[in-house]
Amino acid sequence: MGASLLRLHFHDCFVNGCDGSILLDDTPNFTGEKTAFPNVNSVRGFSVVDDIKAAVDKACKHPVVSCADILAIAARDSVSILGGPHYWYQVLLGRRDARTASRDTANANLPQPTFSFSQLLSNFNFVGLDLKDLVALSGGHTIGLARCTAFRNRIYNDTNINPNYAAAVRKQCPRSGGDNNLVPFDGTTGVVDTAYYSALLHKKGLLHSDQELFKGQGSESDKLVHLYSSNPLAFAKDFGASMIKMGNIKPLTGNQGEIRSNCRRVN
Repeated sequence: MGASLLRLHFHDCFVNGCDGSILLDDTPNFTGEKTAFPNVNSVRGFSVVDDIKAAVDKACKHPVVSCADILAIAARDSVSILGGPHYWYQVLLGRRDARTASRDTANANLPQPTFSFSQLLSNFNFVGLDLKDLVALSGGHTIGLARCTAFRNRIYNDTNINPNYAAAVRKQCPRSGGDNNLVPFDGTTGVVDTAYYSALLHKKGLLHSDQELFKGQGSESDKLVHLYSSNPLAFAKDFGASMIKMGNIKPLTGNQGEIRSNCRRVN
């Protein structure tokens, strides 16, 4: 569940900023983000967010903490619980919740597993993040699983992939069928560590977009992958800094938006 909560925060922030819009169910007035291509049959953890919201509101006597802030805190806590105290960082608070959501914007703004490096970098630049943020935040794939549909083309058609790794993953993801079969991003899927980056060094990135971060050509991205693979403290420090930066994408503050009573619908 930790990986799912981290992903909810990421997918929230990349679509019109960190405003809790990913949590909204469809209404007659808008089609929300839950059914966008990168999210449908993929993002989860909504009931956990509901439980957190209920507990926080009960403790505070009324709704004073936004759903957007809950996503930010839940992501941080997930990472620090699964990785240890070095992965704890200070979450800035005060975000308010959006009153609308957009499936079309989610489809346009969320990075795809088939993206090239240049597409990934452009995608991150669009929301104010840079190359270092791209490589550090991709390390969120240190935990969690991916569906066969996200990496089928890579394991059957990519050339920059370890052949033994490709053969092993093909056993869990046939050319047809098994679309929802799950494979971990790295060998320590329940632990926040640097195994994800070590896998990239050996051409064992699960997604095409993962392996695009390391091509062995001495690029700035290659250098960061090398650094993080061998220096967990450097990764933890940069990951936390990039998470704070991502959490600051276009927040609603002041009188903008609202503090939802129910994270799934506007007040």
